[in-house]
Amino acid sequence: MDAIKVLIADDNQIDRMVLSRIVRNQGYQVLEAENGVEAVHAFDQHRPDIILMDVMMPVMDGREAARRIKADAGEDFVPVIFLTSLTDAQSLADCLESGGDDFLSKPYNHIILQAKISSFYRMREMHRTVQRQRDTIASNNEHLLHEQHVAKAVFDNVAHAGCLSAPNIRYMLSPLAVFNGDVLLAARKPAGGMHVLLGDFTGHGLPAAIGAMPLAEIFYGMTAKGFALRDILREINLKLKGILPVGFFCCAVVVDLNFDRKSASIWMGGVPDCYMLRQQDTKIEILKSTHLPLGVLSNEQFSDTLTEYSMDHGDRLFVWSDGIIEARNPAGEMFGEERLKAVFREASAPAHVFDDIQHALADFVADSARDDDTTLLELRMIEEHELEDVSLQLASGPLSGPVDWQMSYHLGSETLKNFNPLPLMIHIMMEVPGLRLMGGQLYTVMAELFSNAFEHGVLGLKSELKRSSDGFMQYYREREACLAELREGYVIISMNHQGDGRSGRLILRVEDSGPGFDYSSVAGQQREIAAEPYCGRGIPLVNQICESLEYKGRGNIVEAVIRWPQMLDGRR
Repeated sequence: MDAIKVLIADDNQIDRMVLSRIVRNQGYQVLEAENGVEAVHAFDQHRPDIILMDVMMPVMDGREAARRIKADAGEDFVPVIFLTSLTDAQSLADCLESGGDDFLSKPYNHIILQAKISSFYRMREMHRTVQRQRDTIASNNEHLLHEQHVAKAVFDNVAHAGCLSAPNIRYMLSPLAVFNGDVLLAARKPAGGMHVLLGDFTGHGLPAAIGAMPLAEIFYGMTAKGFALRDILREINLKLKGILPVGFFCCAVVVDLNFDRKSASIWMGGVPDCYMLRQQDTKIEILKSTHLPLGVLSNEQFSDTLTEYSMDHGDRLFVWSDGIIEARNPAGEMFGEERLKAVFREASAPAHVFDDIQHALADFVADSARDDDTTLLELRMIEEHELEDVSLQLASGPLSGPVDWQMSYHLGSETLKNFNPLPLMIHIMMEVPGLRLMGGQLYTVMAELFSNAFEHGVLGLKSELKRSSDGFMQYYREREACLAELREGYVIISMNHQGDGRSGRLILRVEDSGPGFDYSSVAGQQREIAAEPYCGRGIPLVNQICESLEYKGRGNIVEAVIRWPQMLDGRR
């Protein structure tokens, strides 16, 4: 309090001297001014804490001086107490309107004056404290936002690394905060087709997005290696169950699109009803959730059952998070399922539904504040060849990764009965950056050679059975019977890779314990079998991918040579 500086502005010298003595006797420092101009000048030079200002002064009156001082003070709070002999209410109100904070009537009461000075000084100090706290909060918030934007860039690179730009996908992501509690993932499968996941984590913002990182890593990693969707779901559920605290989980709908079979296998856990819109008759089928969200149940209790739906060319699957249904208008009403259904009923064509939903939602919400993330997804059934080819270019410099290596993997009878080695083999190949560009082709080669070795070599099944639809069913009945009785046999998968970082050659060798076959005229046999509608297309396709394909031994060994990089038109 001893450091308080009080500016007294009064054109009456006697009044100014009397007031100065009172203020000094109370222990404060005093500055004096004879008119409004001097008061403004004194404020600029000395920055007093409190100003006692006469209303009626020459050159510049107190009201104008107060306005200028308040403007110069900016965000600082400088109390101005007007000194006046005015008594009418309007004149006093004008004083306060011009920037004054209080007034003191003449003659001055020193007790009231001291109380006013002490009170306004406390207010000034409180204002300074609030300003410091505000500046600290603003600085910390700016730092936090910067960190969140950096983290979001990393998050987006992981979570959106798939094929969301595919021509059969349309989506809208509208996060409530910097981070999105809704996650949308899409990835091409090595064997053809596509996996798509829409997840809605509990809450929104950074806490809700934390689980999306491991979810995306598992989803993209396992899809690229050829794992089935059921295996991916189990791995995601196990991971989320282990890392998310109690009360946090991920509602999700996961779709396995098969463009060849024209089908969609769907798993829904805790999400709102989804709609299947048929292109032919614009009929709507409602798909309901039949599972609990991911991260709730233990792996023993978790169900990975998928429901398969046929989808003709042009059929559309619409999926959304609950932020769409629960969006509120200014009156607090929810958008709701009935309004959503009305959009489908009133749409002029299936192709317009996605845009119509966005427009209806925007018109309904208007300017009201949102309280959740909103995500909308449309999946359309198309032909596989309509998907855009993502051309990945090799870097000009050497690529990191293994260059010269070889391995051999022996699978015994018990392993062959219960284990699919394809994802593991693809994972090993994908460690070579150059081979990542050929993920789908490598999967095709590996799947065909292993299937032939296991089913025809070890199990002894005849491919001729698959020349008709009835024979195809008989083939798989015999396969199940042979698997149940399998007691001995093996498949050995060997790989040998040589390269320099810019190009390379992979020798893939598959050997089985079967009796083999006469491969001296295998080319002619392949041409004959390839003409059949149900079988025989695998090996000719492998021949197109590989530099060479050679049978050895007694016909129980096949060796494929694959070079990279390959030209886009398939020439080597």
